[in-house]
Amino acid sequence: MAKSYYSMVLDHPADEVWTTIRRFDHYTWTGVEGETVIEDGKAADQVGAVRRFTDQRGGSIRQVLLAHSDIDRSYMYAFSGAPTIPVVDYQATIRVVPVTADNRSLVEWWATFDCAIEDRDKWVKHLEEAGFAKCLGALRRFMSNIGAAA
Repeated sequence: MAKSYYSMVLDHPADEVWTTIRRFDHYTWTGVEGETVIEDGKAADQVGAVRRFTDQRGGSIRQVLLAHSDIDRSYMYAFSGAPTIPVVDYQATIRVVPVTADNRSLVEWWATFDCAIEDRDKWVKHLEEAGFAKCLGALRRFMSNIGAAA
């Protein structure tokens, strides 16, 4: 089993960050342009909800919400249907933890998965750098823009 992990400290309270990312159908904060739809009329925080994201080029990804906790400020999801990368048993978690000393937050994002052993380092690095790091950088900018608009 492989694991990709990335974290970032944001200059915003954990509750503020969680409010931004908690809805499974709100993907704008990742900086990826496209449309997000929750299938079958489920709520955006309902376990079992399937998120279908279609990017501007027409590429599509489907993910299912496996767990959602406002208390822990986290959710876990997996691919629904064929994954977009050659991995199996992919499960990802994003969590917001308060940094109580100065009212900031730590956002952690990780995934576990299996893949061909010779591709393990490639996909660990890809998810960390092209996925989690890039999206959390976009979250930082998104949160800063919210503060600037207030």
